[in-house]
Amino acid sequence: MEQNEVVLRAIGILTQSAEWIRTAGRHPESTDSPDGPGGPDDPSAGAAGRGGSGEGQIGSLLAEVFPSFEVSSDATPLEAAHAVTEAALPAIMQLIGAFTYVHSELAQLHDSGRSDITSEELLRDLALRMSRPPQDN
Repeated sequence: MEQNEVVLRAIGILTQSAEWIRTAGRHPESTDSPDGPGGPDDPSAGAAGRGGSGEGQIGSLLAEVFPSFEVSSDATPLEAAHAVTEAALPAIMQLIGAFTYVHSELAQLHDSGRSDITSEELLRDLALRMSRPPQDN
């Protein structure tokens, strides 16, 4: 998965999380229910990306980013740990990079004191920028 795709998925998760928080504030009694807002029966749950609930979106992203790999059955525990680390590290770095980038953009907006743009508008703008193909100079 390309880095811009991972960033887009991170933006989707963050955008949807804002909606979950707003919904939980309006309907606090339904936050414990898997079928409550953002749950599998909520038609608006997939508005920010693939998967309905947060667990679904996050699980889907992890499944797409992390590679499949096998560890030999005769591997020692140390060899198995090294194999897992070697296979998972690029995906972990990609996810950290995506969420760090989006966080830094949101933090910069917050720290600038701008009130003419909301965090949701910034996330939307970032998603549009990340969706555009790179320009050749």
